[in-house]
Amino acid sequence: MKTFRFGVIGCGLMGREFASTAARWMHLTDAKARPEIVAVCDTNTELMAWFQTHVPSVRQATTDYRELLANPEVDAIYCAVPHVLHAEFYTDIIKAGKHLLGEKPFGMDLSQNKAIMAVLAEHPDLIVRCSSEMPFFPGAQKVVAMAASGEMGDILEVEAGFLHSSDIDPDKPINWKRMEHVNGAYGCMGDLGMHVLHVPLRLGWRPDTLHANLVKRITERPDGKGNRVPCTTWDNATISSRVRTADQDFPLVLKTWRIAPGESNTWYIRILGMKKSAFFSTKQPRQWQWMDYQGSTQSWNTEDLGYGSVFPAITGKIFEFGFADAIQQMWAAFVDELAGGTANGFPCASPAEAAAHHAVLTAALQSGLENRVVSVDYD
Repeated sequence: MKTFRFGVIGCGLMGREFASTAARWMHLTDAKARPEIVAVCDTNTELMAWFQTHVPSVRQATTDYRELLANPEVDAIYCAVPHVLHAEFYTDIIKAGKHLLGEKPFGMDLSQNKAIMAVLAEHPDLIVRCSSEMPFFPGAQKVVAMAASGEMGDILEVEAGFLHSSDIDPDKPINWKRMEHVNGAYGCMGDLGMHVLHVPLRLGWRPDTLHANLVKRITERPDGKGNRVPCTTWDNATISSRVRTADQDFPLVLKTWRIAPGESNTWYIRILGMKKSAFFSTKQPRQWQWMDYQGSTQSWNTEDLGYGSVFPAITGKIFEFGFADAIQQMWAAFVDELAGGTANGFPCASPAEAAAHHAVLTAALQSGLENRVVSVDYD
């Protein structure tokens, strides 16, 4: 089995998730290749120490990401750094000739994303993808397959969302995602928007026009030093948009909420059609629902899916799929592409999809600030 040697830039939560999934690679039964983490970089030496303790393959640990990029033993990079650093880090990674799986939103704003895309255009030989794991849940795959089949008929409405509740606590200490100069003006949309747009964009459903309601409910938070400081990012965003394709015209509702009472980490997709409808939520991770309208009784069917994944695994079909499994499936798709595969028909979010989601979020920010309907400019 071919091995791709990875460097991790940003050793926080998601970096450790990658380390975990790489350590469990034997979980997959037909992988063409495997990842091996050989180098790590973070300005927090304690985070790097975790990798050095738990990942025996790590041979380089540095606080300067340029030293990591100069390492000829590194084939590919996983980069998980604050949004404000995306343009600098991602373009340097690409210029260094390294394959890249980068965290969303793939640039703090539209101009940063365009800078990344311009450099990427000069390196067409590299595999570059954007992190978005939720559509790899088996139930999400069922919804995607039904929508792609064309069997749903005329689409009435699509709704996608990613909902958190942790920010409902006004005394939760501030972090960089609540600081506009680091997170970006998109606020919650920048961090969660790729999640909610991944499936619609993959299905070819690009919003044409939209109106956004942006909510900033918590205006200050503790700084951990006894003071309260301004909280400058949007807490919630609800985007009502219109999708028009060659044969469809329907509303698409997108929700990126950090204050969603009762929710923890809920991702969902609902598609209502004239012939068939489908729904999946990570709140019920082993189930999906569908309705097949035959001109008589309308009733939702619920199916327990168990463990049925894009990339086969040793877990028995009767068992339950979870977040760590979705992360590993996303990584399996990326590594499969590195090995020349097709990601078993469902690649990770592409740079083109990330660029399209920036167009939507830029229009949504303008709409929310000006309280008007805005056209989405994909140029």
